[in-house]
Amino acid sequence: MGSVYDVLMERGYIKQMTHQEPLIELLEKEKVTFYIGFDPTADSLHVGHFLQLMVMAHMQKAGHKPVALIGGGTAMVGDPSGKTDMRKLMTRETIRHNAECFKQQFSKFIDFSEDKAIMVDNSDWLLELNYVDFLREIGVYFSVNRMLTAECYKNRLEKGLTFLEFNYMLMQAYDFLELYRKYNCTIQLGGDDQWSNILAGADLIRRKEGAEAYGLTFTLLTTSEGKKMGKTESGALWLDAQKTTPHEFYQYWRNINDPDVENCLALLTFLPMEEVRRLGRLPGEQINEAKKVLAYEVTKLIHGEEEAQKARAAAESLFGSGGSMDNVPSTTLAPEQAQQGIGILDLMLHAKLIASKGEGRRLITQGGVTVNGNKVTDVYLMLEDKDFPNGNLMIKKGKKIFHQIVVE
Repeated sequence: MGSVYDVLMERGYIKQMTHQEPLIELLEKEKVTFYIGFDPTADSLHVGHFLQLMVMAHMQKAGHKPVALIGGGTAMVGDPSGKTDMRKLMTRETIRHNAECFKQQFSKFIDFSEDKAIMVDNSDWLLELNYVDFLREIGVYFSVNRMLTAECYKNRLEKGLTFLEFNYMLMQAYDFLELYRKYNCTIQLGGDDQWSNILAGADLIRRKEGAEAYGLTFTLLTTSEGKKMGKTESGALWLDAQKTTPHEFYQYWRNINDPDVENCLALLTFLPMEEVRRLGRLPGEQINEAKKVLAYEVTKLIHGEEEAQKARAAAESLFGSGGSMDNVPSTTLAPEQAQQGIGILDLMLHAKLIASKGEGRRLITQGGVTVNGNKVTDVYLMLEDKDFPNGNLMIKKGKKIFHQIVVE
């Protein structure tokens, strides 16, 4: 491989790029500083962010310097890209909390030691701006007519685009300019839904500084049918173990569709491409072995080797032959509760398998809950001592989530 560009191309990351030949040459011959922005709209990164972290890791391994930009300022406005409605506005306190959660997760993937990478928050400069000065210095370079042709705005015009969100492109472009000035950051990377914003930033640097800046977008994580990946029965696939357990995380990748295996191995693991291609082309039932490798490798990157081994052991105990049930997620229940009897909805709430009884009722009426292998049809089902053979009960939620109830 000649450069990180070749690696990213071979693995299928790259979607669009500005100044193609100069950028390829730059990545081959120089060590550059680049950035990716992450707006802290939740208290955990999700699997869509993970693809971006993988790109950062590949770039850093090739000797380039990442800037992980926390969007503490831009999150105050909200990115309209890919949204049919305006994002819910968050308080500064919520944004600060979410930003701290992001910072803790970044360090799992990016090496920040010895100035090998930088983490900054755009609230440090955006929240201190004088609005009139900002309009005079930055707004003068933006054509409203041109902005309205951008995908991130065009898709919203029918339902309504607020002036608040209309400012987002200017703010992101200003981020690029600020990082160029402070750290000589010359490349912005992002998902392909950020193409218009990235172009705006590169153009602003050219106009304000008379310098070249570059943009590169990578493919969004989608299935072979073009649908976004990372959605589960309980919502997004989070990187925080408290929000998506390692077992649930492992099972998601273990159960993806056959045509998606090779692409996910290329994008979400560091396995050599020869091995990725071999695994992705296994025939018939053998593709399940590739899915096991994918699930283990991705879970190991996110949650560590020990948790990946536990998740694999739990899956084998549930779906394979042998194996210990010790690694299947479990919740304890006091003996007196089992003796007195407990309703299925109360038990699922106790195990945190549902957020409300309403959710539990919907799952049961849709045939999505089994207890000890038997489908539950009664939302008022009472579970008693006899339902806990050897002090254990197994609840299955949907097709993939298993949970033990242990009486002790």
